[in-house]
Amino acid sequence: GGLFVGFGIIAEWRAGVIDRQMVTPASRVALIAGRTLRDVVVIVVQAIVLTICAYFFGLRVPPLALVAALILVALLGAAFSFISNAIGIATKSEDALAPIVNMLALPILLLSGILLPMSLAPQWLQIVSDFNPFKHIVEALRAVFRGDFGDPIIAVGGLLAVILAVLGAWVGARVLKAQTR
Repeated sequence: GGLFVGFGIIAEWRAGVIDRQMVTPASRVALIAGRTLRDVVVIVVQAIVLTICAYFFGLRVPPLALVAALILVALLGAAFSFISNAIGIATKSEDALAPIVNMLALPILLLSGILLPMSLAPQWLQIVSDFNPFKHIVEALRAVFRGDFGDPIIAVGGLLAVILAVLGAWVGARVLKAQTR
């Protein structure tokens, strides 16, 4: 969901909202971080609703596991939101944003193992997926939901999620700052 929020920033740019914000003394990081925080809240609420629905289908997780999973989801949502907003403000076109987002989303989804376990894939594809940081975050989420807090993949996935969120924030702020020149 976070990858598609860039469409909203394009609409705001067309309406002149971004131009008005750019003349304020607010930092560019704060401008893009505010949007991202809004997006993260939406994503986390969606994750909570899905988890509640899954509870009625038999999902049982410890409260600590649920909190850890929501933190990972929030970090991942923030990374995607920052990147999507950066692409949206850089392209200023839905026609350019859509193929870029889909070009990113499809390999990420397919190589992360979120739709199908990578153990079902051919060996060469499993090796390729090992270079996808999102695969490790997905594996961390699975370990968290299993309650296997001793699994080192949780630390790896958490670290990668933090790195991606920070990298996304940096890229988003750089793109927004470039718009003021």
